[in-house]
Amino acid sequence: MSEANRTARKLADLRALLAGKATMVIVLQDDPDPDALGSAAALRKLANTLAGVSCSLACGGTVGRAENRALARYLDLNLRPLAQLDLAPFDLVAMVDTQPGHGNQSLPANLVPHVVLDHHPCHRETRAAAFRDVRRRYGATSTILHEYLREAGIVPEAPLATALLYGIRSDTQDLGREATRADVDAYETLYPLANKRMLGTIQRGEVPSAYFRLLAAAIERARLCGRSMYCELGDVDNADMIAEVADLLLRHEDADWSLCWGYHEGRALLSVRTIAGAPDAASVVRRLVSRRGTGGGHQTMAGGQVTLRDDSAAARRRLDRLIRQRFLRVTGAETALCRRLL
Repeated sequence: MSEANRTARKLADLRALLAGKATMVIVLQDDPDPDALGSAAALRKLANTLAGVSCSLACGGTVGRAENRALARYLDLNLRPLAQLDLAPFDLVAMVDTQPGHGNQSLPANLVPHVVLDHHPCHRETRAAAFRDVRRRYGATSTILHEYLREAGIVPEAPLATALLYGIRSDTQDLGREATRADVDAYETLYPLANKRMLGTIQRGEVPSAYFRLLAAAIERARLCGRSMYCELGDVDNADMIAEVADLLLRHEDADWSLCWGYHEGRALLSVRTIAGAPDAASVVRRLVSRRGTGGGHQTMAGGQVTLRDDSAAARRRLDRLIRQRFLRVTGAETALCRRLL
């Protein structure tokens, strides 16, 4: 089945599910990225336009990265804390850019969402959803939502087009990472509709002094072992910084792998990045958290989390050592000489 036919069939199924419903809550990952924000805004637009369904957006964490906060403000998302939301009155529960059973979201484990839209590998729990469209080959969930809008004859206004475009750019690193023909087509269609001035403003999101202090600490703590670089950040107020540091470290001329981890709200959070061909980042992060947490992602980028049953300093040191040793072993740098970045 062609992607166009698949989208047409899926849109018909979604329209049927929305019919007669009044409200829907759209759940994002705990620390939503641009792809999640754009996808959620697009699903809200679809639900409003196709069936007059009123939508609320919620997540279990915060929008931490400066660019993401700027995008959320531009879209006027009014993102609500999931813990403060009573889900019972909503007719439908949807998830975008994440899935039930994945550790990066806070939907109650006993609640099965009605709608799941994502581009990560399909989880077993997702199969229980009344409607699901999971396309792991796509570079961004925003691309899937763009195809839905196009099939429905909805031309996104500038804010939504900008958000979808930025979501695709962010998740595929300007179409240079795991992008498909569908992502390129969506990018080319959305670009003329987007607000380029606002896109530049979002990308230059203002950051506080604390951002630079944490960045300085990350560079000081970074270690390069062979072609694998890692950094342990300790406690972080902004969970998005863990992924941002992992992205930054991979830019080192001698690095094929980067790992950054830190502690936030009772969990150890990990981000892995790679330009190596194998193994893929998703399998690496699952090995790092094996039997302790959850993880997943893509060929070149992945994330994981471990809930801390014991948050003592000694337990953290043991976990730090385990993560570091597993990372160096699985990336072939176990016996390599390690040196400070600076």
